[in-house]
Amino acid sequence: MHRRPVPVPKARSLMASAVLSALLAGCGGDVASTRTPVVVDGTVTIAGASETPSFHPYSQFGLSLAPYAYDSLVSIAPGGRVVSALAETWRAGAASARFTLRAGVTCSDGTALNASAVARSLRYAGDPRNRLVGARTALPGVPFTVSADDTAREVSVRTASPYSFIVRTIGLLPVVCPAGLADPAALDRSTAGTGPYVLSGYTPGGPYVFTRRAGYAWGPQGAGNTAPGQPMRIVVKVIPQEATVANLLLTGGVDIAMVTGPDRERLAGHGLTAVQVPTVVGLTFFNERSGRPLSDPVLRRALVGALDRKGLANVAIGGDGTPARHLTARDSLCHTDVATGNVPSSGAVRGLRAAGWTKNERGRLVEGGRPLRLRVLSSGDFGSTLPSVAELMAVMWRALGVDVDLVDESGNAVAHAMYGSGDFDVVVGSSPGPQLPAQLVPYFSGPPSSGELNFAHVGNPVYDRLVARALRSPGDTGCADWNRAAAALLRAADVLPVADGTSTVYGNRTTFRLAPGGRIVPTSIRLHR
Repeated sequence: MHRRPVPVPKARSLMASAVLSALLAGCGGDVASTRTPVVVDGTVTIAGASETPSFHPYSQFGLSLAPYAYDSLVSIAPGGRVVSALAETWRAGAASARFTLRAGVTCSDGTALNASAVARSLRYAGDPRNRLVGARTALPGVPFTVSADDTAREVSVRTASPYSFIVRTIGLLPVVCPAGLADPAALDRSTAGTGPYVLSGYTPGGPYVFTRRAGYAWGPQGAGNTAPGQPMRIVVKVIPQEATVANLLLTGGVDIAMVTGPDRERLAGHGLTAVQVPTVVGLTFFNERSGRPLSDPVLRRALVGALDRKGLANVAIGGDGTPARHLTARDSLCHTDVATGNVPSSGAVRGLRAAGWTKNERGRLVEGGRPLRLRVLSSGDFGSTLPSVAELMAVMWRALGVDVDLVDESGNAVAHAMYGSGDFDVVVGSSPGPQLPAQLVPYFSGPPSSGELNFAHVGNPVYDRLVARALRSPGDTGCADWNRAAAALLRAADVLPVADGTSTVYGNRTTFRLAPGGRIVPTSIRLHR
């Protein structure tokens, strides 16, 4: 395709530089010059770490790429402020919210989007019978009802009980247009949204191709998709190995990619855009399902107490790491140090004998003559250092007398064990960290039945009681209770965050903005010469 360079107007260049500088402040990294000419109707290639088996925006995997083809009622600007998207205005109370839609919004098939269509999408996402795992991670953890007024262009939401973050949950859910809801199965391989791009090419292992829509003008704060330098096509290539990703960034084989491990060192000094994303590395879950050994809280606390958290953090970061202070990342709402004084220490190991655990003649930890054996899962798809973190955990637990089956599998295989077979005792994962403490609730509360998010079968009544109280407080006024709730999970060894870290999103000849949590804002992408 012929690509014609266009000089960037001075005012636009200064604005882009200011936005990018604000994102990079205090983060380090090199910035590609935004004063270079931009490419008209070009193609931007983005590296993805794993395959996307379904593009359904409410599925477990489709939610991550949904912003290219779908819009939400509101958006979150850098710094965490709620801004307009499909809704031009909104207002919310303790148990309700009302969104007024922009006029003139159309779906990718050309049909107009009205309030009834939005309400139908929200109801579909929230219906527990549909078992939409991706939607569950974004929606309130309480039942809600939705009504619509097409004349007033209003969508109203009411929750069954007070919920602190209605706008920041329901308001951020991708909206599926009527054509998509008429045939939800087709959403696995196609898109039906109002977003700036449309999925136009798909093969199971990638690449995934998105093509720019014409006439789009209702993105975050009214953003369109016709600015100079905005790509005509976005191609997502599946490249699991970070070393390969780094090589392609340096040679121009990919334009945008996230790198989390030590390969970042060799990317410095090459003129790449570099934006840091706070993360929680090594978020570790323990299977508390009845009949599994870690349903015993004494044993869980002893296993956590036997770990060298500083050593694990060093491995997780690939250098001098800091043990994680919370279950959420540093830029999330209510973040503070809840780990100190709450994560079980080495003293918890002494509780094993009182609980009936002894060592046999081979030095193995046994109860009633039965040795303790744990199946520990990790995946490099979730972060390049995670298999090494799991390996170091295994070394420390073997020194305690535990038999450990260490399994490094694909991300899809680990997810199947978590949400399907349940054949695991420990999962070492990674998370950019949810922006809201309420988004963690489904993973640590509620029924652990098929289709639910509480795959580890956590049941912590102290956590549940504090969450119920926190949900009655609007916004960050409930932070004290949210943090007490997180501390209760740590004390019970229901979960262990390993390290506070960062991922870095790089751009080669490409600039962009990131929403909190590290997602690229599609309308912000600019390709430069």
